[in-house]
Amino acid sequence: MITGLLIPAVILAQAQQPATPLRIAASTLASVEVHLNARRIGNQWYEEDASLSGPSRIAISYGQPHARGRKVEGGLIPIDTVWRFGANMATTLHTDLNITLGDLKLPQGDYSLFILYTRTGYSLIVNRGTGQWGTDHDVSKDIGRVALASRTMAEPEPALSIYLVPDSPDPKTGYAALRGALRIKWGSTELTTMWRVDQ
Repeated sequence: MITGLLIPAVILAQAQQPATPLRIAASTLASVEVHLNARRIGNQWYEEDASLSGPSRIAISYGQPHARGRKVEGGLIPIDTVWRFGANMATTLHTDLNITLGDLKLPQGDYSLFILYTRTGYSLIVNRGTGQWGTDHDVSKDIGRVALASRTMAEPEPALSIYLVPDSPDPKTGYAALRGALRIKWGSTELTTMWRVDQ
């Protein structure tokens, strides 16, 4: 008659240790905006008041992936392939104003943004399609490309971060700056181009 069951010590030791937690490379939803305390109607700028619908806005919304130790340049951002420029849904640009991004003129409206990384540099692709998944790039809807300046950062950025950095306010009008820089940071790379409101 068997009165007990012998279990090898190795199995007992493994069963008593806590399970290793799964490492999930989650993404978060992020947005960056510039507000101008005035709205252009025709050829005239008007200060924000109750009769208008609020300040003018330029905004970029994106899924913010986290590297979590993975290679960014040439890894998460592939070489010679259009990259979704974020995670999940396509990154979107909304502008209440006619703007110039780099040297590309964009009428007010909504756009999707993608990145092309090649051995010769980075380009921002502006696309008139909206509401699509980030991997659904329809080249027939591309409006144009903007060359991005790149530099290597001393400290790596663990999550994709996008900034719309306005210049100083215009001292003549007191309005927020009508120009500034678009900065994109991830891994060891910072990408930049200029934006401005078309007057």
